[in-house]
Amino acid sequence: MDATHNDVTAGPHSVPVRVWDWPTRLFHWALALCVVGAVVSAKVGGNAMEWHFRLGLAVLALLVFRLIWGVVGGRWSRFASFLYAPSTLLRYVRGQARPQEMLDVGHSPTGALSVFALLGLLAVQVATGLVADDEIANTGPLIRFVESATSLAATSWHKSWGQWLLLGLVGLHVLAIVVYRLVHRRDLVTPMLVGDKPLPPEVPASADHAGRWGLALVALSLGVALALWVRAQGG
Repeated sequence: MDATHNDVTAGPHSVPVRVWDWPTRLFHWALALCVVGAVVSAKVGGNAMEWHFRLGLAVLALLVFRLIWGVVGGRWSRFASFLYAPSTLLRYVRGQARPQEMLDVGHSPTGALSVFALLGLLAVQVATGLVADDEIANTGPLIRFVESATSLAATSWHKSWGQWLLLGLVGLHVLAIVVYRLVHRRDLVTPMLVGDKPLPPEVPASADHAGRWGLALVALSLGVALALWVRAQGG
């Protein structure tokens, strides 16, 4: 694939354009840390499982935030900006994207697949963990709301297929970042740290100011409230 066919960032007159707002960037790195911590604590087991449950609830709060922020967040963080038709994905993969589509500003069509897959799988992992029972010492806080067979099935998924699929998707995500860096000479990490990308000046920027941060805080508060309610159900 010829990346220059898709790369709206190419050009001598590029300027820094805010693509990833502060809430999106904080969500991204907080989610990464929580997922890594949850995986490590599960592998350690024992007393570390308390942290596994805490981090799982943190992931729940972050997912609720991202769901809300995907509707009301910055221009390039909204789901509407990276919900692509199959034909658009196919043209992108073939290197036939149209410049006016600006497919490489935020999440590209292939990147969007990764994002939705990760968010969906994390939601399933959190949901199954909330009703899981390891039949030793740990049960999810919502286990009393489901039948025993449902809990056992959820536990099996959480500890087997769900775990390995999640690790596989995370690995593919990291691999894609490396490939884009080495093959296409495109840095995907720095924009997620600083927020800006070098783009043509006509590319619309994401709003990123105090008013938006207040809205993000409300969204996060709703996520935290749900996580605390879930935790309270465990007694």
